[in-house]
Amino acid sequence: MGEEILINFTPMETRVAVIENGMPQEIYVERAKRRGIVGNIYQGKVVRVLPGMQAAFVDIGLERAAFIHVDEVVDQGLSTEQRNAMSIAQVLREGQALLVQVTKDPIGTKGARLTTHISIPSRYLVLMPGSTHIGVSQRIEDPQERDRLRTRMQSLMQDETSTPEWGVILRTVAEGISEIELESDLQFLRRLWESIRQKIKKVKAPAIVYEDLPLNMRALRDMAHGGIERIRIDSRETFQRAREFVQALVPEIESKLEYYPGERPIFDMFNVEEEMQKALGRKVELKSGGYLIFDQTEAMTTVDVNTGAFVGHRNLEETIFKTNLEAATAIGRQLRLRNLGGIIIIDFIDMEDSDHQRQVLRTLERVLEKDHAKCKVTGVSELGLVEMTRKRTRESLEQVLCEPCIHCQGRGSLKTPETVCYEIFREILRQHRAYDTETYLVLAAQSVVEHLLDDASDYVAELEDFIGKTVRFQVEPLYTPEQFDVVLR
Repeated sequence: MGEEILINFTPMETRVAVIENGMPQEIYVERAKRRGIVGNIYQGKVVRVLPGMQAAFVDIGLERAAFIHVDEVVDQGLSTEQRNAMSIAQVLREGQALLVQVTKDPIGTKGARLTTHISIPSRYLVLMPGSTHIGVSQRIEDPQERDRLRTRMQSLMQDETSTPEWGVILRTVAEGISEIELESDLQFLRRLWESIRQKIKKVKAPAIVYEDLPLNMRALRDMAHGGIERIRIDSRETFQRAREFVQALVPEIESKLEYYPGERPIFDMFNVEEEMQKALGRKVELKSGGYLIFDQTEAMTTVDVNTGAFVGHRNLEETIFKTNLEAATAIGRQLRLRNLGGIIIIDFIDMEDSDHQRQVLRTLERVLEKDHAKCKVTGVSELGLVEMTRKRTRESLEQVLCEPCIHCQGRGSLKTPETVCYEIFREILRQHRAYDTETYLVLAAQSVVEHLLDDASDYVAELEDFIGKTVRFQVEPLYTPEQFDVVLR
């Protein structure tokens, strides 16, 4: 089997899965009430300039002000020395209107990240207003093809004498396309930018002036390529809209569109639902018997590799090497599947053979070559850890589908009933020294009250003798295992 794209559409939610060789590799979820804003262009208003951070906060109409760094404001044509010497206060002032584009969705407690270096993608090109640069995707490796595309692009841009200054980047899918297709794409982007410019003149900050496509259309524009075997869509209405879209923008993939009318849900058909559930867990089982542990924090993601039940056949070094090789392939897939970004630390099992280390590292890099997100592997550190980064623009799968546990507030662990009991004893003593009362009533969860009346009953009796008061207990069904109250009566 080759590569397929599945699009599951409902009025509340759109889900897209990329399938390679029968296995889900990437999953994207977009909710109607909480659409991502990466790629959107806003006429924002600067609300605070922070020279100490070389940054500013910009109101773009969201609940939280967005963040922009000085590097995303100054002219990219300046030298590194000139850009480093530039202060944010020299280029921005409070109350100033500013045209910005979102580069990273709000994640957790952090607001959106912005840039003034606007880029508008179509099928083959990315338009960059305010720039004169002509770039070609690094994934187009043939030098002759790179030269052909760049030369033709320069010729087209010289013909556009009435167009304001802008540059372009030729995307990977532009490899091998005809000059007519290239010109058509350029004309489309030129008209789109002109309509955005006209809208900017009419709106008052903060206001949105361009909204990127919804997930199902972005998948057709950005993910579909010549190697895709088919694109299945389970909604007839969405299928009709998708066909109209590709006829206008991506006619070469129209024959690959397919309406899926089956009674069995499309994500069940390809085991996507089960893989989504697994991707929310910490533990990933390897076929050999080893396993991975993923821990996602606000600062970074850590991955721990373990041999588990795998004992090998020859010697320990060979067992470790085979486990690490399998883990490297699995980690590359899991990063895409979970959409993990930022700093990622991988703790492979220690290998003494340097050749084995190089092979494991090369396997990881080869798997990451398929990733749409930009990845950088720095190599093996002195502690034997592999450090890497993966560009994060949207929330991870866990952040989209889950929320912190109301019981542990996201810690992942709870205090034991014994610990809570001792906290209750200390609170009673605290109240006894401060107030005079007849009895104490303790409200707590079922497990805590049971522990007080059973395992800790001797301590309760000693406490009552010490304070000379009666202590009663009452189960409060709505309390979390760590929650309690001491009531004076």
